Amino acid sequence: MPDAALAAVIGTVCLAVLFDYSNGFHDAANSIATVVSTRVLHPRLAVIWAAFFNFVAFLVFKTHVANTVGTIIDPEVVSDAVVFAGLVGAVAWNITTWWLGLPTSSSHALIGGFIGAGVAKAGWSVVNGPSLQRTVIFIVLSPMLGLALAFGLMLALLWIFRGAMPRRVDRLFRRLQLVSAAAFSLGHGANDAQKTMGIISALLVGSGYLHLEANGDLPVPLWVVLVAYAAIALGTLTGGWRIVKTLGQRITALKPIGGFSAETAAASSIYFATFLGIPVSTTHTITGAIAGAGSTRRLSGVRWGVARRIVWAWLITIPVAGTIGAIAYWLVESRHHGIALAVLLTVLAVGIALAFRRGGRRTTIAES
Repeated sequence: MPDAALAAVIGTVCLAVLFDYSNGFHDAANSIATVVSTRVLHPRLAVIWAAFFNFVAFLVFKTHVANTVGTIIDPEVVSDAVVFAGLVGAVAWNITTWWLGLPTSSSHALIGGFIGAGVAKAGWSVVNGPSLQRTVIFIVLSPMLGLALAFGLMLALLWIFRGAMPRRVDRLFRRLQLVSAAAFSLGHGANDAQKTMGIISALLVGSGYLHLEANGDLPVPLWVVLVAYAAIALGTLTGGWRIVKTLGQRITALKPIGGFSAETAAASSIYFATFLGIPVSTTHTITGAIAGAGSTRRLSGVRWGVARRIVWAWLITIPVAGTIGAIAYWLVESRHHGIALAVLLTVLAVGIALAFRRGGRRTTIAES
């Protein structure tokens, strides 16, 4: 029996790493949409640039976000079944929204699936109310903050360079976008990879392999940190061109100065949230920032219909992923592990097949 329990923990950790990979895959567009749409970097070079800074974020940031995510459910009730079911909910929602081309939040999908499985096991009392409240608040606050910062920065830059030749401005900001894209990718890795760290650490505590620190914080082993950052970087290398199309072209058309403003504003917002230990959506933040940069020309410069569709997807992410997580937990507890696993593997297989089938088309779209 101990061997079976250890095997279950190892399998669940592997699934968490797979989710982290899918997070990088799903959210690759967050890091590279603007730098690709403004033609600063070829898509393949852009994902390499983003993946590198995703990984090196472990040298810069602590694990405050991991602690918040890992304790959003009482660690005493966390088990391999809870984590497994939560990941099923998150991965299923990621694949669905990737196919639809919607830049929704992998982070909130993970949190929703985790909460849904935890509630299915022990009721609402196991949910850490303050952590959930801060997360929900930032669903609204992070895109608004990104929008406001990008709008203000864009106006300031337009005023500073009002007499400059457009060609010279473009040349300058094409270079500066390399810096802003790197800054955003650093924040993306820092905030998003830590969510998987929190899930894995919570699982290890719930299984008795780790113990909470004296102040109640989660311990996050170095190997968990390195594996999480490596997985998200690898996922970013794979890329997600359908979402590049939505973020980089369908919300608003960007020039290098706009791309720089959007990435800088989004990176600043993410650094602020990461410092506070709040798990935010890089997708929400960069989408708001792109809209803010685009709206400085005129409000009609932003395709608000596309943005409205994205917002609706944001609002239903936690409830839908939570529902799937709860159903998956019921299947596992009803000894239907095989059914839950078969559903997950089917979703993944379909997603991978579609990725290969449409890979050429996505690259063409991103480069056009």
